[in-house]
Amino acid sequence: MNYITRFAPSPTGPLHLGHAFSAITASDQARANGGKFILRIEDIDPIRSKPHWENRIFEDLRWLGLDWPEPVLRQSDRLSSYREALDQLIAMGVCYPCRCSRRDIRTALSAPQEDSRGDGSGGPVYPGTCRFRSMSDAGAQDSIRLNVASALDLVGRTTAAASPARMNKRASGSNRIARAAPSPGLLAFTEVGPIRTGIHRIMKEATRSRIGDIVLARRDIGTSYHLAVVVDDAEQGVTEVVRGEDLFEATFLHVLLQDLLALPRPTYFHHPLVRDESGKRLAKRDDARSLARYREDGLTSQEVRRMAG
Repeated sequence: MNYITRFAPSPTGPLHLGHAFSAITASDQARANGGKFILRIEDIDPIRSKPHWENRIFEDLRWLGLDWPEPVLRQSDRLSSYREALDQLIAMGVCYPCRCSRRDIRTALSAPQEDSRGDGSGGPVYPGTCRFRSMSDAGAQDSIRLNVASALDLVGRTTAAASPARMNKRASGSNRIARAAPSPGLLAFTEVGPIRTGIHRIMKEATRSRIGDIVLARRDIGTSYHLAVVVDDAEQGVTEVVRGEDLFEATFLHVLLQDLLALPRPTYFHHPLVRDESGKRLAKRDDARSLARYREDGLTSQEVRRMAG
């Protein structure tokens, strides 16, 4: 088996030190495993994604000394693939339409929590306001949500019969991956990163309370990060997903989608986040200092690599 990992930024702003650390970590993992590092552009948001930010991504990564095979996959070219996957999930009866706005969701929560849900989105757990609705009632202004409880019930009825070939479809050529792979019949994923190494089983109540019924297709886009990333990782043959620890709990959801869609399951490597002086993780929305600014200030790529950790 050939090792493949990826760095998948969104062209919605400049890359910062956190992006540099993630991209370098993924590239180093590929090199250490004698495999391939690929770049994917996650541009499903047509409003925020801009060509000049995509060009800047290429410039920054090349400045860091990274390279990748061409052509680069762009999610905006794959909307029909995401729709096909969504249709499969709808046919399974694990989806429902939702007309709730973010304000509706916050209002419906009797005691909004300060902590965000564990899928990396930063929003509150959806309270299930529209869960009673049928897909036959779906309209153009509806988003489509995954009924997590129904999906876990469905998987629970079929997982025990899962074959070793399906569970470990990508494990046959790597001793490390094959040795750590979950046993057949276990809805779980293997974490090989430095923080939570081991096998992590998906627990129904924890998944519902920490993640909830996430959006699979936004009304203005027709897909979502969660659905697109799972479909794309399978399409590109990704064997190990390298990304920040803030997305660790989202992996429980991604493994659930992989099982529902009968997609191969990669291993996961969640790395620590780069944080500012106050301990807050770097983010585009907080105007984190960009790689381009460091370059303009005369720093070398090696200096930035050291700053990124």
